[in-house]
Amino acid sequence: VQLVESGGGLVQPGGSLRLSCAASGFTSDDYAITWFRQAPGKEREGVSFIARSADNSAYYTDSVKGRFTISRDSAKNTVYLQMDSLKPEDTAVYYCAAASLSFDLFVTVFKERRYRYLEVWGQGTLVTVSS
Repeated sequence: VQLVESGGGLVQPGGSLRLSCAASGFTSDDYAITWFRQAPGKEREGVSFIARSADNSAYYTDSVKGRFTISRDSAKNTVYLQMDSLKPEDTAVYYCAAASLSFDLFVTVFKERRYRYLEVWGQGTLVTVSS
């Protein structure tokens, strides 16, 4: 049971990247999947999450609304984070994680940073936004 992130890299301000979170050993449709990030010297921050596929609602932290889009490809057992109009302050290691919680419960986990409720974690992928 694991999640594997990919797609990070170096991009100029205003550019785009698409991160992938591939699940194996379990069906990601049955889980809410979240992306969070951690910059050097800063606390871990929730970026976005997508509810279980029966709902598929998306939630974003204010700083990325209108710039990032989370989506799910059930056939590939993968969740994506499309990041557009990137800013230097988006520089961080991005992680995906999963929990079999309803949308409303996951909002609480996300907002209150209750990361102990996340059941599966990825290893992270580095995103650097710099000119």
